[in-house]
Amino acid sequence: MAGSDVAASALLADDETALLRRALLEWGGPARCGDQLAVGMGFESERDLLDQCSRLRRALADDVPLAPVEWARILLAVEIVFVSDLVGTGFEWPTTTGRSDETTIKSLRSIQRKLRGTVRPYYGGTPSDS
Repeated sequence: MAGSDVAASALLADDETALLRRALLEWGGPARCGDQLAVGMGFESERDLLDQCSRLRRALADDVPLAPVEWARILLAVEIVFVSDLVGTGFEWPTTTGRSDETTIKSLRSIQRKLRGTVRPYYGGTPSDS
């Protein structure tokens, strides 16, 4: 599913990009998932999830244009790491990130609205390159 690559600054406010970067960092810390969930999020494996989260964090910081599939992976990984207590940060989110649940959900809803058109091809499916 092809689409135009777009940088974070063209889609999101700085604080929203910062939230995505911080959330992706959680996958290397308190959050844990296995290969099956990582594949379901569009990554090749748990190891690939960790590697890609690091790469995507840098790309967001450097305002590198990202493909729609990468935006879909970012959004899904952030949604899961924020909410899930089983595999994500969940209940501990405010402790590990310093961000309240209330502020985070408001920002996440804004991000979801702003990314809607970019990630639309991946609704109901796995964000994959094929």
